[in-house]
Amino acid sequence: MSEKEPAHMEPLPHDHGQHTHEVLEQMPTPDSFAKVSDTFSLLSDSTRLRILWLLCHSEECVYNIAAAIGMSAPAVSHHLRALRQSGLIVNRRIGKEIHYTLAGTPEAELVHRMVDDIFQIQCPRRHWHQEKAQS
Repeated sequence: MSEKEPAHMEPLPHDHGQHTHEVLEQMPTPDSFAKVSDTFSLLSDSTRLRILWLLCHSEECVYNIAAAIGMSAPAVSHHLRALRQSGLIVNRRIGKEIHYTLAGTPEAELVHRMVDDIFQIQCPRRHWHQEKAQS
């Protein structure tokens, strides 16, 4: 997401003393805006947001996720696929099950902080890690 537009911009028709040209030199590429827009589109679905909230705070298999949010496992799998393809979650095989959790990327961590702030909660996972570090 750090890609920038080329610096060969047309001059702005009006100079209002706001240094807009300098701001525009830092503008991300249209592809970067599209990627961010896709992420927000994923999060605009309340079911995906519920799944993501759960996975911000735990690692779960599809069956537990389905039970927790009251949906079928195939329906949850559809949402998990979209979240995984976006890079917000990752999975790993444990025996015969696939477990899902939040990815360790800066984008996923930002979404995690946003989710916690929106719902005004302190992440239980972070609290548990702090307790382990102190023991």
